[in-house]
Amino acid sequence: MVTMRGSRGAKTCCIAIGLAGALTLAGCAEGEADRAESGSGKGVAYGATIEQYKAAFADVSPITLHTQTPAPKGSATGKNVEDYLNAITEWSDGKIKFDVAYANAVAPPAEIDNALQDGRLDLGQVLPIYEPTDYPANAALIETSFVSDQSVVVGALQSNAWPLEVAAATPAITKEFEDRGMKLLMPLYNSGSNALFCNSKRRDLAALKGAQIAAGGQAQSKEIAALGGSAASVPYTELFESLERGVVSCSVSSLTVGVLGGFIPAAPHVVVDPAAGFALAPGAMAVSKAAWDKLPLAGQQLFYDRLDVFIKGNIQDKIWPNIVEASKQVGKAGGSIDTFADDARAAIQQANAKLLDDLRANKAVGDGNAFVDRVKSASDKWLKTIQNDLGYKNETDYNGFGTWYTPGKVNLDPYVKKVYEEIFLPRRPDA
Repeated sequence: MVTMRGSRGAKTCCIAIGLAGALTLAGCAEGEADRAESGSGKGVAYGATIEQYKAAFADVSPITLHTQTPAPKGSATGKNVEDYLNAITEWSDGKIKFDVAYANAVAPPAEIDNALQDGRLDLGQVLPIYEPTDYPANAALIETSFVSDQSVVVGALQSNAWPLEVAAATPAITKEFEDRGMKLLMPLYNSGSNALFCNSKRRDLAALKGAQIAAGGQAQSKEIAALGGSAASVPYTELFESLERGVVSCSVSSLTVGVLGGFIPAAPHVVVDPAAGFALAPGAMAVSKAAWDKLPLAGQQLFYDRLDVFIKGNIQDKIWPNIVEASKQVGKAGGSIDTFADDARAAIQQANAKLLDDLRANKAVGDGNAFVDRVKSASDKWLKTIQNDLGYKNETDYNGFGTWYTPGKVNLDPYVKKVYEEIFLPRRPDA
């Protein structure tokens, strides 16, 4: 069996789920062995059956990669990752296997890129929001995430599509990963719209004035300032206690993070406004360059082709089930999921417009003007594609979603196919 790894070093045991909405993190592999050069061997055409893939792996030596998820085994938050890994193992006829550590047991969120670089990990989620000076182009893309529609169905689909198109058209985003010894697979994915969780109802500027609000990232801090609040940095694991004790009055987090963090009972008054969104804290899935280069061509292609499982699972198995659970917990705690009052909505929209305009001077993305225009064009395009071409619509809001949604209620196959074929297929590894 071939295993891939550099020097592991001391293993970090840290159960930490970042503000990025409990994103998937990476692992490592054990051992070292000589292999054929990058992408060698038999490849398969796009659309290949599982039998054709298995045939391509017939002469491949077994490979073990180590990875990790941000949650306990089988949880909704980690299921999309588990399903992705299982699909790769199945389609490779067991030739690619994963040794999975759960609940972020190998490396905490801010250290994933280091772990991929030094050989402790092979596959994982890098969170550029933690290191914006090291990943300025990626941070710029993250800052634009508020332009997404924030609705429960259409918004979840649109916000996980258009940033991928922008990333593919912005070379600096990929280069920041390449320069650090990583192969970027999924440039960006999120855990759902960010909401404002508060310990009392705070929908307008008068109620928000002076509030201490836990937040992550410069864009969120500016949005909070526009609401009259003060941004505070609170470790994820301390959010419940901070909200319960009144150290902070609110937190900007996704509903997924609210469920995982267990702080909804302490802050059941939630605001999610489809027309005035907060910037997100998404993650990006990457493979260490050393591990990627040692994969056969069929293996590299398989990592791309089964992104369909990951894309679908991120929404169907993570975002939406956690919204269902969050809405139940909000109701049980006597809260509600509301929109902003008109004055607060206008304040957020004004702050976001300035954030977007300021990015026109951002040199990290190359031509800042072209970048911002690209963001606007791609977000508009994918909103129309999702609603008009693919026919998805919002039949309920966040409050009603818990009773409206059931597994399989929304057929994501046309959406996943469209995203993969437009964005990933042109970049699929080939002989």
